[in-house]
Amino acid sequence: MMEPSTADPQAPSADGAWRMVVLAALGGALEYFDFIAYGIFAPAIAACFFPADDPLALTLALAIFAAGYLARPIGGMISSHYGDRYGRKIVFMVTVATMSGSTLAIGLLPTYATAGIAATIALLVLRILQGLCIGGELPGAITFVVESVRRRPAFACGVVFALVNIGVLLATGLHLLLTLSLGDAALLRFGWRVTFVLGGLLGLASLWLRRRLRETPVFEAVRGDVARRPVRDVLWLQPRSVLLGVALTAPTATFNGLLFGYMPAYLARILHYPAGEIAVAVNVALLVMSAALLGAAWLADRLPPHRLLLLSSVALLLGAPVCFQRLASGTASLVILLPMLALAVAGANGTFAFLLAQLFPPRRRFSGVGLSLNISFTLLSGLGPLAAALLISASGVPAAPGWIVAGAGGVGIVAALLLARTDAWLPNAD
Repeated sequence: MMEPSTADPQAPSADGAWRMVVLAALGGALEYFDFIAYGIFAPAIAACFFPADDPLALTLALAIFAAGYLARPIGGMISSHYGDRYGRKIVFMVTVATMSGSTLAIGLLPTYATAGIAATIALLVLRILQGLCIGGELPGAITFVVESVRRRPAFACGVVFALVNIGVLLATGLHLLLTLSLGDAALLRFGWRVTFVLGGLLGLASLWLRRRLRETPVFEAVRGDVARRPVRDVLWLQPRSVLLGVALTAPTATFNGLLFGYMPAYLARILHYPAGEIAVAVNVALLVMSAALLGAAWLADRLPPHRLLLLSSVALLLGAPVCFQRLASGTASLVILLPMLALAVAGANGTFAFLLAQLFPPRRRFSGVGLSLNISFTLLSGLGPLAAALLISASGVPAAPGWIVAGAGGVGIVAALLLARTDAWLPNAD
């Protein structure tokens, strides 16, 4: 049976709690700025770190993108072990420092033309380090926020992911600015490096701000009774909760992986849309997604959140194939179609983090959230772009990525129906 979470101890004052939410989300926003920049600049990275005449250069660059995601479960297990045993704050400090240093180093790497295969290997190593850090960052932010905010906890989780989207928006906005001001040639030569160097420096600056974070009152209450092996305990005592957590995260993980990590290259290289139009549309979609997920998170404190997850999942199942077919026509209005997709996933984006946190009790919450989130994001966000590229190649159907999104919607429907039959989520008694 699924073990329900217990009631949390009294949270800090409202002002203090929301200040901690912003500080917790700030590092995640900058880390995602760093992490997603790789996917946005995948064509430029492919040109710089693989032989110029290699037709598989973009696919190989996406494989390295996937490698960062494959490192997430390992990083998540390491981070959650220490987060459940010694506190949430220490994980925040270590992950943001390592992530920022890795991102800065990517921006300064020599190219394949200069250093040969050593440059490609160095890129892979740094990408794995990024994945290890991201594996602990978001589970830590979710855990921290749920344990710090007593009123409106679902909305607080929405604020975290809205700010994470702002970090992605900074990356895509910078990509748009560089594309319009430098042109393709300069972007390939040095423009992409600006994003990585800036992201690394901003991340190091956020490390200084995070020094103000305090430990959550929930962890302080259980500090004397922490789990000695929290990851093992979650797998042994709550395997069904982990599987359910993976499933309810599937729509968000799949959609975000394709939108952030694959859509710019897909629209440019496969469907031949203009680079400027792509950049504008992705930025508008991110703004719409951020606003819509905040709206869904606000509703999740007032309505059963699994119903919002169900609504989004049905929309993706039915709508994604149609939208991708329209994209594949080559004549779609990207600035209309991509925001429509972002609206469809809002119910899942705005509720999954809160639902996920309620599956696990405080003594092993970080570990449970970390396992579920990282398994889902590794399989679906990390491998999603590579799977989409391979599916198009194998089927010859440019709209094939829509099948992947629809499949994730089907998984989300199953998760929402299972949640409706359990007490896995705890509605906010405000």
